[in-house]
Amino acid sequence: MKSNRSATTTGQTSTTVAVMKSRSELQDEIRRRAYELYEQRGSNDGHEVSDWLQAESEVAQKRVANTPRTGREHGAHVL
Repeated sequence: MKSNRSATTTGQTSTTVAVMKSRSELQDEIRRRAYELYEQRGSNDGHEVSDWLQAESEVAQKRVANTPRTGREHGAHVL
């Protein structure tokens, strides 16, 4: 029974690490885009929040556009 518990714990740990890495990568991508926006405005301070929110929105839209879709999302019907 311990081996099953250990396998489950190992699987959960792997999933947790993958999610944490994914979140870290997401934040890095948002951070980079927010900095690009800052530079595009001439590196003027005072727009940190709007830059971050715009970067979040752009990154989210990009990720949705790059997410593989299932047949149902393309209008396929299940009989």
